[in-house]
Amino acid sequence: MKTFDIPVKYKSPVISVIKETRRTKDKLKRNFKPTVLEFERLTILIARHFGFCYGVENAVEIAYRTLNENRGRRVFLLSEMIHNPDVNADLLSEGVQFLMDTRGNRLIDFETLNSEDIVIVPAFGTTLEIQAELSSRGIDPYRYDTTCPFVEKVWNRANQIGERGYTVVVHGKPNHEETRATFSHSTSQANTVVIKDIREARELAAFIRKEKPKEEFYRRFEGRYSEGFDPEEHLVKLGVVNQTTMLASETQEIANYLKEELVNLYGLDESSVSQHFASTKDTLCYATNDNQDATYALMDEDADLAIVVGGYNSSNTTHLVELLEQKIPTYFIKSAAGILSEREIIHYDIHQGKEVISGDYLPESSRPKIILTCGASCPDAVVEEVLARLLELFQEKKNLEDVLEKSLVNF
Repeated sequence: MKTFDIPVKYKSPVISVIKETRRTKDKLKRNFKPTVLEFERLTILIARHFGFCYGVENAVEIAYRTLNENRGRRVFLLSEMIHNPDVNADLLSEGVQFLMDTRGNRLIDFETLNSEDIVIVPAFGTTLEIQAELSSRGIDPYRYDTTCPFVEKVWNRANQIGERGYTVVVHGKPNHEETRATFSHSTSQANTVVIKDIREARELAAFIRKEKPKEEFYRRFEGRYSEGFDPEEHLVKLGVVNQTTMLASETQEIANYLKEELVNLYGLDESSVSQHFASTKDTLCYATNDNQDATYALMDEDADLAIVVGGYNSSNTTHLVELLEQKIPTYFIKSAAGILSEREIIHYDIHQGKEVISGDYLPESSRPKIILTCGASCPDAVVEEVLARLLELFQEKKNLEDVLEKSLVNF
């Protein structure tokens, strides 16, 4: 397993012990039960999988190495390195400048760039158009490219089915950096359309069945279809890929639904399905799958509340919140600072799309069970800070190291 040189500020001795012990005792990842820390005044259930994934660690390592090797030169990031406020704030403090915001709006005029500047491509990847624009200014877009290999895998999958005449349906958030990048790379080889959820898949099906005029398609999916797209011609053969951080269950639901629509429309059987629907394996990254499986295991626990830590604009973290809140009161915080007191917590409401303050969030039980997890872009150090804050809040006297040792013996 490859290891990365990550700044110490992002590491946590406590979390490292938990992860390494669980990994060593469960190398095949068959045990998704949480790590249970039994204190005198509370119990904390820590997810089996969480935190920096391969792609994030790779991106962070490249970004900091680039900074250290190029002191005195201008260093830019296309947009946020990853969707974590601590990491991005630290990079800004080191002198990095962001060229764009997360929606692709220019913060710095590309006209001001020159061949001596360094531009780091974030883990989400970027579009072919931006790559070409950088190249035209003498900047190699691949020199400091931290695009996650699992994102590139999606691009390759889209190109493969596109070359075989299938239209690519991208399941993703249309304004997300990764989805914009995937759309750009896919359209180089295939007719492509982006849908964000199963509801939009059902809307797309109406055009597959030719129940609605194509003019309505252009209005409904404006900005989300490739140039020259004709729904009457290009919704006949389909293949589904996704933004790597989407809910696996929803991507599968969308693929199954669109496949069934084509089967019914063209009277297909198992031997002829491939004439209209490409067999694409799931294109979610391993970390997204692991984190979501670990979250389902958390949902089986009899807990009082859940705390999910991460950047508010993190797609994979948001999906963990969506899952947990189906079963348990869930609070999405970006750091330990969000836990104001035993009575108030600052958290992000994913439905209102804003940060709110909730009161009386802790249960009345004398020894509550609290779930703790985070997304793939959250540093272990931040999770440890949240853990320490909870112990402080409950004035816990039991030694953390002793509790940890006792807990991990059971695995």
